[in-house]
Amino acid sequence: MVLHASHALLFNLPRITGRLGYVGPNLLVKVSAGPKSYNCYSRSPFSNFQRASSLSTARFMGSLSALREPLDYPIVCRDDSVVDDYHGVKIADPYRWLEDPDAEEVKEFVQKQVKLTESILEKCEAKDKLRDKITKLFDHPRYDVPFKRGNKYFYSHNTGLQAQNVLYVQDSLEGEAEVLLDPNSLSEDGTVSLSTLSVSEDAKYLAYGLSSSGSDWITIKVMRVEDKSAEPDTLSWVKFSGVSWTHDNKGFFYGRYPAPKEGENVDAGTETDSNLNHELYYHFLGMDQSEDILCWRDPENPKHLFDGSVTDDGKYLLLSIGESCDPVNKLYYCDMSSLPEGLEGFKKKNGLLPFVKLIDRFDAQYQAIANDDTVFTFLTNKGAPKYKLVRVDLKEPSNWIDVIPEAEKDVLESAYAVNVNQMIISYLSDVKYVLQIRDLKTGSLLHQLPIDIGSVYGISARREASVAFIGFTSFLTPGIVYQCNIGTEVPDMKIFREISVPGFDRSEYEVSQVFVPSKDGTKIPMFIVGRKNINLDGSHPCLLYGYGGFNISLTPTFSVSRIVLTRHLGAFFCFANIRGGGEYGEEWHKAGALSKKQNCFDDFISAAEYLISAGYTQSRKLCIEGGSNGGLLIGACINQRPDLFGCALAHVGVMDMLRFHKFTIGHAWTSDYGCSDKEEEFQWLIKYSPLHNVRRPWEQHPDQSLQYPPTMLLTADHDDRVVPLHSLKLLATMQYVLCTSLEKSPQTNPIIGRIECKAGHGAGRPTQKMIDEAADRYGFMAKMLGASWIE
Repeated sequence: MVLHASHALLFNLPRITGRLGYVGPNLLVKVSAGPKSYNCYSRSPFSNFQRASSLSTARFMGSLSALREPLDYPIVCRDDSVVDDYHGVKIADPYRWLEDPDAEEVKEFVQKQVKLTESILEKCEAKDKLRDKITKLFDHPRYDVPFKRGNKYFYSHNTGLQAQNVLYVQDSLEGEAEVLLDPNSLSEDGTVSLSTLSVSEDAKYLAYGLSSSGSDWITIKVMRVEDKSAEPDTLSWVKFSGVSWTHDNKGFFYGRYPAPKEGENVDAGTETDSNLNHELYYHFLGMDQSEDILCWRDPENPKHLFDGSVTDDGKYLLLSIGESCDPVNKLYYCDMSSLPEGLEGFKKKNGLLPFVKLIDRFDAQYQAIANDDTVFTFLTNKGAPKYKLVRVDLKEPSNWIDVIPEAEKDVLESAYAVNVNQMIISYLSDVKYVLQIRDLKTGSLLHQLPIDIGSVYGISARREASVAFIGFTSFLTPGIVYQCNIGTEVPDMKIFREISVPGFDRSEYEVSQVFVPSKDGTKIPMFIVGRKNINLDGSHPCLLYGYGGFNISLTPTFSVSRIVLTRHLGAFFCFANIRGGGEYGEEWHKAGALSKKQNCFDDFISAAEYLISAGYTQSRKLCIEGGSNGGLLIGACINQRPDLFGCALAHVGVMDMLRFHKFTIGHAWTSDYGCSDKEEEFQWLIKYSPLHNVRRPWEQHPDQSLQYPPTMLLTADHDDRVVPLHSLKLLATMQYVLCTSLEKSPQTNPIIGRIECKAGHGAGRPTQKMIDEAADRYGFMAKMLGASWIE
């Protein structure tokens, strides 16, 4: 798994697929169910709670007159002495002081904003009804895709309203399942979550990573599977790391950062310091972390990220090196069988492991699929923006051959070796999944697997096994786990588990996909979901969600909260697959990045205009939502078209495009955004940075009665991916420019912030916190759009 540094939101949104681990501004990561290191953020039925974000801009609509009284915004200190010089251009930053999360004045600012938001939410009548309906629908059993290690099976399960999913183990698929690890017992408020896990090859040990309050920092612990007893091992300062066991079951590889120096802030998750000098270690069971073997570091490249994974035959350690969120990595290998004294020999040495550099440049992505001794099969985008499968013999590293050539239109999403010499192949075809069985040696197509229109959220497959498990979801399918026997002449695919939501009848709804021309004529796919037989007269509330970045694809997934909006507010919900994502491969991604980032905003605006012109909704009934990089999307769109939207919800957005690279893992996002330190890239960023483009629309268009739409910015105190300062600075700026700097401002629509405590970028958030947030933001949306409740 290559660790990418993006700002993944990793919470309940539309299904997001990205290849490999992710540290970028998005909401989730794509991981198979039951790989060597199992990432609990994989898109699964557990994420059917949809936690997207959206902002919207509105004309002088009656929406806020619904509150009847002018808002009393807090007066916030502006420090006009803070001015930066960017290549000869002076840029003021009067709210720089909001960048210090520990300052008392920042805490006071947050408290005042919380009080303001609570006073508005009290007037949103639909909020409590939404909470009640979402809670009732969300209270259903959910299962993840099982995986096998040794002679045992493991899977995650939630009975319905448990704060965190529980890990179970069973001796056979028919055997009684026992609780192996219940994170709900680790904290009273459910804010300790299981962030990653890996079971040793003999299934005797479980290594698992715990996160507190949604932080990216995790602590790795070890448990004995048989008697569920805790081992003494505790590994700290781990971030952006998987866990990969050696096949002798003596220990595992993991990645970490150096511990902070004495006296430095150690409230992990609230700090903003840049994450630098990642290192790869090997931990021997039973040993103190201080005795772990340092396997790789690169002090000359402090921004690099390292991921070590052991091949299926246990012989090789593969080192994947990333420097950004781009789908590119270096790839080194170490033949562990050739180490004279094994890994134990390095306890006495100071040197790093003897890696051989197979790929030593950042020009493409390489993900290992299988190997037969020195012959490796890789998934790559080298010369193939829609990806292909290639093979190389380590003895002849310059001779690469294609196994599955790049497809003309479809994107090769993933490949899993199974049944010795076969593969389960996943393609994305116009944002819908296609599954195939192919021959591992020749790449030839053997079978098409029958699946509905939707998303594959997890594949659990082992090369030596003939049975695989496949997780499927769609807008109207809460979740199905298929058991697929590939050892038969024709693959036998049957339902292993199906998730049922009491009270939900899929026959009441319909899904359509349209292709909307953008400003430059490019056709943008968009899914539209609503009740059947609705008259398209423009009277309906509509929620439009987008992301558009970091090669992340939004594909169909089930969401309780969106279904509630459709049923009880008569709303449509829509996903716009704008450029910047991975829906059509690397060319689609690059068409919405760097100097072409404006394409993302144009695509999204065009999708909104289509929904209005086609009669689905009207401006004052249209809410837009996005999270992380999608929060940036919302911030930019309300700046550029405040007339087009009736409400806006922006979650954990990247809002200060001139300084994002200075905080935590933000430096890794320059691959998509650029960096203000470079003059050309500064010129791109300053044109759309949400923080730097807040204007009074009534002054720009004096002949029109315009204002910003009702806007809610959402963030959390332990978001160490996209740190809260982004939302706080934009909130202060919008309230000042649009409201408090004028005696009688035309801006009567509210500009508010929802700031969650003991929560992060989205991952690991307890069920109740997710429900409460959904009720608040959609209750706000309902009030602002003037939506009527339908019982």
